[in-house]
Amino acid sequence: MPASPQPVPPAPEPRLPRPPLETIQARFGGRAPHQWGLEVPGVVTRSSSDAVALTFDACGGPGGSGVDARLLATLRKHGVPATLFLNARWIAANPGTSAELAADPLFELADHGTAHRPLSVSGRSAYGIPGTASLAAVYDELVSNRAHLENLVREPAPWYRPGTAYFDEVAAEVTRAVGLVPVNFSVNGDGGATFSAAQVATALAAAGPGDIVISHMNRPGSGTALGYEGVLPRMLAHGVKFTTLSKAGLSAA
Repeated sequence: MPASPQPVPPAPEPRLPRPPLETIQARFGGRAPHQWGLEVPGVVTRSSSDAVALTFDACGGPGGSGVDARLLATLRKHGVPATLFLNARWIAANPGTSAELAADPLFELADHGTAHRPLSVSGRSAYGIPGTASLAAVYDELVSNRAHLENLVREPAPWYRPGTAYFDEVAAEVTRAVGLVPVNFSVNGDGGATFSAAQVATALAAAGPGDIVISHMNRPGSGTALGYEGVLPRMLAHGVKFTTLSKAGLSAA
């Protein structure tokens, strides 16, 4: 999850209309947040599905723009679907891989923001990374990656996860107001790509129906790929089903 914010290339104009910043400021201006974390009101952390929803973040930036080809190969080998949260910096660093993933029906693409900032209206930090410091900064972080995703797929999934996965409750409301759905997780699958393979396998093996698992696909050499490689066949053999967030029945409303 943690990654140092870095500049990204300018995005083209998005195809889908969004409420203008002025509308957001009129609606949310002056609201003071009272909660901060991974589970604040309005943020989805589970589904009603009988399957496990695997989600993978691609954070971008220094040390975070790699591609875990071994992990992706494991998912493909076993036909395991997943939702991929792509950051604008990662897309810019990996245009070919991004297009390849967009064309693969096993995966759906979702939004991991632009500068990988925690989503805050007051500049709260997470893991040492300063969050967005105003409504205008929240708005920019929410909408500016959308055009990059729309260049890859006509209709990206509406799911949004900020850098570090931290929200305040006002920023979570703003996320919905611009037409996205704030999504986090109930199972931390790789501890921000810091877990050993054994720890990844243990965390993932505990996932059950309705769980949303977060892991990372931008850190080759971490324990993530090896952990998934070891545990997925066992879970499949025991009848565990896997799904994307959209097929898990999450609502964009």
